[in-house]
Formats: sequence, C-alpha cells, structure tokens
Amino acid sequence: MKEVELYLIEEGDNCTVYTLQFLRDEESEFEKFVSKFINSEDYSEDYTRIAAIIKRIYKTGSLERYFRPEGKFSDSVVALPVLSSKLRLYCLRLSDKILILGNGGVKKSRTYEDDDELKGYVMTLQRFEEALKQGELTGSVKITETHIETDNIFEI
Repeated sequence: MKEVELYLIEEGDNCTVYTLQFLRDEESEFEKFVSKFINSEDYSEDYTRIAAIIKRIYKTGSLERYFRPEGKFSDSVVALPVLSSKLRLYCLRLSDKILILGNGGVKKSRTYEDDDELKGYVMTLQRFEEALKQGELTGSVKITETHIETDNIFEI
C-alpha cells in the first residue's frame, strides 16, 4: 500500500483538473510525465500534441472525444491522445468537468497490459478510483459536478 494525495492543477469554468502525488515523491504523477518528455527530441511532437489537448480541456471540458478508452469497461481510465502517437498519458475522466491526470510513457506494445510500466500507471489510476468510490461511500469524499472535495490521504 502506498499513500497518495489528490492535487488540484487547474480550476476552469468548464473543467477542474487534478493529478495524484505519492507522499514519498517530490513530483506529482503528471509532473513526472512532463519531466520525462518536455525536452525529449524523440517525442517532442507527441508531447506537444498532448500539452495542446490539455490546454483545450481547461477551456472546453474533458469531453469524451479527446480521449482513447483504456482500462476496464468498469473504470474511468482513458488515454491521451486519440490520434496515433508513440506517447500515452493516462487519466481518469470522471466527467466532462472533472479530470485526473496520471502518468504515462512510450507505447511500445500493442496494449498497455503488455508493458509493465504502462500497466503500472493504469493500475495506479484504477486503484485510486476505487479509493475515491470507497471515500464517497464513507462520506470522506464528495464529488460534485465540478470538484472532488476531500482532505484524505488515500492508500492504494
């Protein structure tokens, strides 16, 4: 079990964007993704495309069309971008107005399940979503139309 917090990145009129941060880490999951690829020559085009989509999401909302469904049918895990790209950024799309950015990496296999690193990012988001649902049941998490209200540290 690892302890993780939910961090607010951006609060817009149309979308509130969060990320996760493990308590033992200095960077959030999304910051780790940015650090890996922001100066990458090999993936600069893919990274720039993902960054542009995130900026659009702040303005227009986390609309379904921006994402590629990933994970299981029963969870909210999605990936950016929808178009063909070597990079994947995994997210939890809870609604058009709430998005949690995770981590991601280079897609080298047909599916994320075939790559231990990518599978780990997806599983982290799946476990976090389960913890959020548990928090809702116990009352320690309240998910409104535009926000996730909690001061929890989650164990996933």
